[in-house]
Amino acid sequence: MILEAAGVKVTARALERAYDTSGKFLGRVWRDNRDVPVTEHVEAILAAVDRSLLGRLAPDVRAALVEAYGRPALLAPPRADEGALEALQVLASQGYALAVISNTMRTPGRVLRQLLQHHRLLDCFTHLTFSDEVGVRKPDPIIFALTLSAVGATPATALHVGDDPMLDVHGAQMAGMRVIQVTHVPSPTVVPRPDARIKTLRDLPAAVAQLAT
Repeated sequence: MILEAAGVKVTARALERAYDTSGKFLGRVWRDNRDVPVTEHVEAILAAVDRSLLGRLAPDVRAALVEAYGRPALLAPPRADEGALEALQVLASQGYALAVISNTMRTPGRVLRQLLQHHRLLDCFTHLTFSDEVGVRKPDPIIFALTLSAVGATPATALHVGDDPMLDVHGAQMAGMRVIQVTHVPSPTVVPRPDARIKTLRDLPAAVAQLAT
């Protein structure tokens, strides 16, 4: 354990309680569609263990804690949609500028980049926007606007793809964009309503072509 190697004795139970406390802190931040770097996640945990602890730790120890905090997703990488790579490659070959807009939760953008690379998806994108790096989260229209600006697009010429009815569909619509929702629930009574629905990213190029016409 990093803290133990640094001469700090903390019980597993104390760390669990501190982790839960940090979750409440993050919940308050996320509730306002804002975000903070993972360094602040770790600082919240340390403060919950002992308010004086952060000031007593050497910079390299704090850096090691931040690195360890964001790493778990790399140990058991989540599966990617089986049709994602082919669909993105098709769209990129057709001249579409592809970007990522992601709420990062406890896994930072730097690790999500590694996961995208793991699935050979990273090179498909011209820009990646992660909430922990820009300080704002979906569904706030600002995170969509930042991404559109980065790729030189306007809401009227852009299309957002996502699964969450509020974060993705409602968020993108508030930003003035059209939306394709990835969902197995195609009911037209769901509000807000996307411009199109697909069950898998394998169907994305066809859905984009249909909306383009």
